[in-house]
This record gives sequence, C-alpha cells and structure tokens, in this order.
Amino acid sequence: MGLIKILLTAITLLFLHAFEANVHGLLVPDYYRESCPILEEIVREQVEIAVLKDPRMAASLLRLHFHDCFVMGCDGSVLLDSSGEMVSEKEAGPNINSLRGFEIVDKIKGLLEEACPFTVSCADLLAITARDAVELRGGPRWEVELGRRDSLKASLSGANQFLPAPNSSLEILVSKFKAQGLTIYDLVALSGSHTIGKSRCLSFKQRIYDGEDEPDYYKRNTIFQQILRSICPISKRDDALVPLDFMTSARFDNRYYRNLLEGKGLLESDNVLISQDTGGEIARLVWEFASDQQLFFREFATSMLNMGSINPLTGEQGEIRRNCRVLNSW
Repeated sequence: MGLIKILLTAITLLFLHAFEANVHGLLVPDYYRESCPILEEIVREQVEIAVLKDPRMAASLLRLHFHDCFVMGCDGSVLLDSSGEMVSEKEAGPNINSLRGFEIVDKIKGLLEEACPFTVSCADLLAITARDAVELRGGPRWEVELGRRDSLKASLSGANQFLPAPNSSLEILVSKFKAQGLTIYDLVALSGSHTIGKSRCLSFKQRIYDGEDEPDYYKRNTIFQQILRSICPISKRDDALVPLDFMTSARFDNRYYRNLLEGKGLLESDNVLISQDTGGEIARLVWEFASDQQLFFREFATSMLNMGSINPLTGEQGEIRRNCRVLNSW
C-alpha cells in the first residue's frame, strides 16, 4: 500500500505541475506526460516517415513553426484555412505557394485525436515536429516546452508585416527579431536553419542579375553566381528550387556559416549577416558557429526555445482544436 500511495502522490504532483504551469502561462517539457504519454512517439514516427519520403520536408516543418511564432505568437494560427471573414495567413506574401507540410500536420493531428482526444494543441504539435525534423537531419535535440493553446483567429496582415523577406536588409532583420523579443544571437543562430531546405529562384533572382550594383563581397565568387544563373534564367523558371546550402543540403550542420564566409550564401537575407554588419558582432557570431558545430547546435536549440516562447496562449485562452485547419466552432 505504501508504494501505491507514493505512486499516486507522484502522479498527482505531475498533474498539478502541468496544471499550475499552464495557469500561470508557463511552458514545461512534461506537460502531456499524463494526458497523452504516447504523444512524442506518434509525432516522431510520422515525421520520420515524412522526411524519409521527402528529405526537404524537414526544412518545411521547421519553417512552419517559425512562420507561426512570428505572427501573434506560437498559437497555431498559420494552420487555419480561410473561412468567412477570416483570411488565412497561408495567403500572405511570405507564405503563399511556399509553406508546405500542412498534410503531415493533419495526419499527425488525426492520430493524436484518436489516441488523446481534445488534448494536444496544434501549436504544440508544430513545436515538436520542428524539433524532430531537425534531429532527423542530423541536428541537435532539445526538450520542447509545451502547454500552448490554439488561436481563435489568423492574421494575414501580421504575416505580411512581421515575417522577414528573403531580400531583407540586416537592419530590417534585427528589427523584426527584436520586435519578437529575440536578440541578434537568436537571429544568427536561427538563420542557421538555412543549412537545410531549398528556395525558389524568385526569392533571390534579382540579386544574381544585379551584379553591377552589388558590393565587392558578392563578386568574390563569380563561379557560384554563374551556377545560380544557369539554374535560374533571368526571364523564366521562377519556381525552380535551389538548395539553400549547396554543399550539404540534406544534412543539418554548420556548413551554412562557412558558406557565408566564402561568399556562397543563397539569399540576400543570408549574406547581409556578413556584408552589412558594420559593428562586427554579428559577423563574429558567424565565424564562431562556422568553426564550432557543437556551439551552433547548443545555441540553435536555445534560440528555438526562445522563439517557441513568443506570446503563447495558455490557461483558458484560445482552444485545443480538433482539426488544425478550422476552429472547433466551425
């Protein structure tokens, strides 16, 4: 009887810990330990299947979490479809014909509703899939902090306003990260997510054909520019895909930062970390991450937790959607 009492006490304390954390707006790693103990197993298996079928899906799932958190906070709003007067964030300039992975999220959510009905939020699901996607491509693993609830609205204007564009200047990048409570350290670390995935020619074509106006920094690697021009002709193939990291595009590593130092960053928003850093602090971080992969992994994990803590809905706020695309009331 004594052992049973101890076990019951431990279970009660765990439940109270998760309940208290949610009431006070805190996120905790073990939030679903009692309510949905097989959560991470279900998510991991489905993300692994998806990434094996399409290695690019790892970057897509990571990007979904990023694009969710930068608009009203990490609340699953990016997953909502348009309905009535609400226009989906999927229609925003940075998202349309670009964001992917919604079907993977739908499938995982369906399995979770069978196993643990009305329990796991779509916002938390995005955070876990992002972590698993990174790890499955060779990146770091971290304990995802959970307890978010789902938004009752989407913000098309917010998606157009707050998400960085691929041609953003360094000043704009710093400003947009600062608006979310993130530092330049977070900016440099999270930019490292471009070590996996691909980008459409349309996102960087202007830069590679405006050579006369580019700083000397971009002219250091004319062979790289010629390769990009061969893939992305000036008047066509806007939707052709190019790896963000030409060297190890399917592996999450620190090669992205070495590319920047060699003048081989694909997007303007990548290269400005070096070319427009007049103070030298951001360039110093690029050098540090380029020379120490484990340092990059540690800081990336920390910055992912920082990003995942942007304005979460907790307690009685929002809802736990049964279908990530629609509100429960629809």
